[in-house]
Amino acid sequence: MFRNTEKSYGVIAILAHWISAIAVIGLFAAGIWMVELTYYSSWYKTAPDLHKSVGILLFVLTISRLAWKFTNPKPAPLSEHKSWEVTAGHLAHSAIYLLLILIMCSGYLISTADGRGISVFNLFEVPGVGDLFDNQADIAGLFHQFAAYSLIGLLVIHILGALKHHFFDKDSTLVRMITVFK
Repeated sequence: MFRNTEKSYGVIAILAHWISAIAVIGLFAAGIWMVELTYYSSWYKTAPDLHKSVGILLFVLTISRLAWKFTNPKPAPLSEHKSWEVTAGHLAHSAIYLLLILIMCSGYLISTADGRGISVFNLFEVPGVGDLFDNQADIAGLFHQFAAYSLIGLLVIHILGALKHHFFDKDSTLVRMITVFK
């Protein structure tokens, strides 16, 4: 039930998937909203602090998901899936993980360019690395933004693919990521 099987995802994988999905969408929405804040907004300092804290926790969850993914069986593709769909799914999932890691690393470079660490909900601090290269915060910021938009575009395709499998192909691709069955 907790671990994946050849036929289904376990509770751990399903919860991690949906928590990640909510966090990514929330962080993206917050990122768009934050860039419009003015110095005089009551959220000017609070919103970035929350964004960074959730981002650090998402980083830990993503690394944990990757470890879980490589130490658990992966449910086999459904027999009705075409080979190109299986390949496209593997490529899309790999790109999603890669973009997540790159976004979080670039966010870290933005946030620590001044040498300060990142406080995570005032519970602990992730140490900063300082300025590693010229214009680090600006370059990492542009990369962070581009990668975030790319991730959201890929997630839209991912969601459309899941809906296609559910409503048009009428297979259990989506159901496997919602429920645990034997």
